[in-house]
Amino acid sequence: MQGKTVVITGASTGIGRAAALELSRLGARMVLVCRDRAKGSAAADAIRAAGGRAELVLADLSVQADIRRAAAELLALAPRIDVLINNAGAIFQTRTLCADGHELTFATNHLSYFLLTNLLLGRLKESAPARIVNVASVAHRRAKAIDFDDLRAEQGYDGWERYGMSKLANILFTRELARRLTGTAVTANSVHPGVVATGFGANSTGLLRLLVKAARPFLLTPEEGADTVVYLASSPEASAWTGKYFAKRAESKLTKAAQDDAAARRLWSVSAGLTGLDP
Repeated sequence: MQGKTVVITGASTGIGRAAALELSRLGARMVLVCRDRAKGSAAADAIRAAGGRAELVLADLSVQADIRRAAAELLALAPRIDVLINNAGAIFQTRTLCADGHELTFATNHLSYFLLTNLLLGRLKESAPARIVNVASVAHRRAKAIDFDDLRAEQGYDGWERYGMSKLANILFTRELARRLTGTAVTANSVHPGVVATGFGANSTGLLRLLVKAARPFLLTPEEGADTVVYLASSPEASAWTGKYFAKRAESKLTKAAQDDAAARRLWSVSAGLTGLDP
């Protein structure tokens, strides 16, 4: 990764921070996109302390104006972008709307991937060969389909179901993105990092918080969770793969819903409308 620039979201803790540290050790210049200044600065300092290069861009990825500002900063900071890792994500127990009026889980976990990637896509193409790695989850199996008729969850809300749908969206977005990038030497793949002991779910209360706490001793470490993310971002063999979904460094099976290319095309069009982009 010597001479390469990697942009990674959600890099202040957990999988993102572990992946950023490892990619830095491999020689990459890291640009961390984080919401929390203190945690983001600590992650960047840890990379520098280990002898690496790191810069910090602050953004709340549930807010489209913040994403647009961050993208402009990233383009100014990085004359080339060799790898984009969309990693930031969250789960919310109660239905909440973000500043743009979208349901918060869908906005944070999917629309941020879609908008940031598209805003940086020109630079990635200029830097080709380049890679996009989208962190999804086996939780996509909970979703039978994207509920296009109720993206704001006005007809009822279940936190785990909405999370699963957002992870299904990550995979469908990746498939359609890979199709659109045919012939550009920019690849796009999605990954299930495993069930990892991170700060994920820390904003939860009640039973969910207790379940997360009880499961922690049995979960993967952030470093173990980051392994396949780093592998897809850096390994020579991964340069030839696109439009696939990986777990434990191997291509993994998808549900029927996650292979629905018509739904992937529809999701792209709907997401473009929700983010003000040309489809």
